[in-house]
Amino acid sequence: MSLTSHSPAMTTPASAAAGALRANAPLLDHRVLDGAAWDRAVSGFDGICQEQLHAYASLRWPGVELEPVLFSDGDETLGGALVMLQRLPMGVATVALVKWGPFLARNEGTDRDAVMGRMIDTLVAEYAQKRSMMVSIMPHAEAGEVNGMVEMLAGRGFRPGVGVKYPMRYVVDVSLDDEARLAAFSQKWRYNLRKAMKAGLEFAVGTPDDIGRFMTLYQAMSERKLFADHSGIDTLDGLMAMPDGTARPELFFVSQGEKTIAGAAIFTAGETACYLYGATDDAALDLRAGYLLHWHIIGWLRDNTNARLYDLGGTDGFAGLHQFKSGMVGDAGHISPLPPTMNFASHWPAYVAGTAAYKAREILTRSRDAAMAARLEMQKRFRTSVRTSSKQRP
Repeated sequence: MSLTSHSPAMTTPASAAAGALRANAPLLDHRVLDGAAWDRAVSGFDGICQEQLHAYASLRWPGVELEPVLFSDGDETLGGALVMLQRLPMGVATVALVKWGPFLARNEGTDRDAVMGRMIDTLVAEYAQKRSMMVSIMPHAEAGEVNGMVEMLAGRGFRPGVGVKYPMRYVVDVSLDDEARLAAFSQKWRYNLRKAMKAGLEFAVGTPDDIGRFMTLYQAMSERKLFADHSGIDTLDGLMAMPDGTARPELFFVSQGEKTIAGAAIFTAGETACYLYGATDDAALDLRAGYLLHWHIIGWLRDNTNARLYDLGGTDGFAGLHQFKSGMVGDAGHISPLPPTMNFASHWPAYVAGTAAYKAREILTRSRDAAMAARLEMQKRFRTSVRTSSKQRP
C-alpha cells in the first residue's frame, strides 16, 4: 500500500457546512494535462517544486495515478496542482493527495491568497464533492509561528493529520550579497568555510551529462555508510533527462585535484530552490568540502535563478545534520516545522476508508523501518568484526 506520503494522516470528515467552498469566490476553470505538457507549462511558475513535477512523481510513486491540473480564470493561467490519486483496495474509496501544492504561477500580487483559496475550493468541488474522494493537502513549511496555508485549509473544513517524525525544515535566504551572507552564518560555520577555502578545493557546475559522475559518488557513499535510503534517488535519472527550458535540476561538484569528493543535485526552478540529493567521499569531511559546496551553490542560486530561498530539507534526527544546516541558515532564513497533512472528506465512506488506509500505512512503515535498521546494524557489526580480525592477524 502506498499513499505517497511521508506520514500517516488521521482525519475527521468535514461537512459542506464547514466552509470548504466560498459562495462569494467562483470556482476556477481547470483542465488536466499530460505529463510532458504539464512539466513544460509549470516549470516557470514561482511556486513550482520537485514534488509537483510529473517527471519526479511518476518515478517516485509509480503505483499512483497522476492528474496534473492547471487552473485558469478566462485567458489567465493562475496556478496548478499535481493531484495523486491513490485508489484503495477493493475500490472502497480514493485519496486525492497534493504534496506541496497547489501552487501559484506568480507569488506576487494582493490577490494571491484569494487565488490560492479559489484553487483549493476548485479541488474540493472536483475531488471531494463531485468524485467522493478524500482530499489530502501537504503544505510547505513557512516562516513564523502561524502557517498561512494551514490556516486557510482549516478555515475550509480541512482537519490536520499526523505530521512527519522529524518535521523541522531548514531554509536559507539566498538573496544576500556575499558579505551579508557570510555574516549571517553561525560562527562555527564561518570557521569551517574558511578552512575549506584554504584547502585547495575546486567548485564546478555540472551538466546533465555528469549524472554518471554524481551517481558513482553517491553509490560509493551508500556502500560505505550503510544507511537506509528512502530519498528517491532513483528519480534523478528521469529529472536530469528533462529537456532544456524545463525545471531540470542542476548538478554541482567539489574536487580535490582530479578526484571528485562532494556533489549535490539541486532543484533550482521557482522562488524556492531545494536540496534534492548529496554525496561525499571519505576525504570530504576533513576537508570541509560540504561547506565550500553550499557556499558556492548559494551564490550561484542568487546570481543565476529567481530563487529567494534555498530549502535544505530536514535532518531525519541526525545531530550532525542539524548543526550543519542550522549554522548555514544562521541569522537569515528560517527553521520551521513542516505542517501535518490537512484532510477533507465530504462523504463518510471516503473518510472511513482513507483513515484506515493511512493507519495501515503507518504500521507498515514502522515495521519496514525497524527491519531495515536491524539489518543495517548487523551489516555494520559484521564489517567491523572483519576489519578487527584483519588487523589482529600476524
